[in-house]
Amino acid sequence: MYAVIKTGGKQYKVSVGEKLKVEQIPADIDSKIELNDVLMIVDGDAVKVGNPLISGAKVTATVVAQGRGEKIRIFKMRRRKHYQKRQGHRQNFTEIRIDAIA
Repeated sequence: MYAVIKTGGKQYKVSVGEKLKVEQIPADIDSKIELNDVLMIVDGDAVKVGNPLISGAKVTATVVAQGRGEKIRIFKMRRRKHYQKRQGHRQNFTEIRIDAIA
């Protein structure tokens, strides 16, 4: 059994017991959260597809960690103009563990 959920502007295929890193969700560590934007649920041969969401469906998850991702380096340059710009970025994330799909 798995579901397709939407959070942080992205879509994720999740199943029970799986851990994944999503865009930052303001929640404490070890707290339970409900993700109500469920797009599709597959249980064996039974497939439920929302239009665009499935009403009444939810995915329950536990917040495992809050953190920051790897640093990415941004480098901009204009040739022959003596322009160089260096910048770095670290994206915040929330690591969650999927507990139930209902």
